[in-house]
Amino acid sequence: MATATVRQVQVTFDCADPERVARFWCEVLGYVVPPPPEGFGSWADFDASLPPEHQGSAFACVDPTGAGPRLFFQRVPEGKVVKNRVHLDVRVGTGLVGEERVAALEAEGARLEALGAVHVRLLPADGVDESCLVMQDVEGNEFCLD
Repeated sequence: MATATVRQVQVTFDCADPERVARFWCEVLGYVVPPPPEGFGSWADFDASLPPEHQGSAFACVDPTGAGPRLFFQRVPEGKVVKNRVHLDVRVGTGLVGEERVAALEAEGARLEALGAVHVRLLPADGVDESCLVMQDVEGNEFCLD
């Protein structure tokens, strides 16, 4: 039996306001909004061409270097009610330990709080794992600064 070769991965977020959440993650990761489809001067123009029930229903952002996965955000009717089963780890403290690591995590956490993120808790180093900072994005999706 032949198997498919995975060439790319896209991470999809269910959310209430796809553009708002996508723009938050653009700021977090240094991602960009890709160009609109051919024939449209902007995403707003493209969105206005859709039937009313589909307007504002999806948005995406991409790594400008092409190295990271595309992030896709889709509107769903239900709100978030439980902890994510999958989350992103934003690697800001790689190679740092102790107080230097915590300071880097807290500094990035403060930057993200200014964008609408919520500081949930610091998980201190435990002798096996280094410290990480648990946060939530603008719609309450958990992610870690580590």
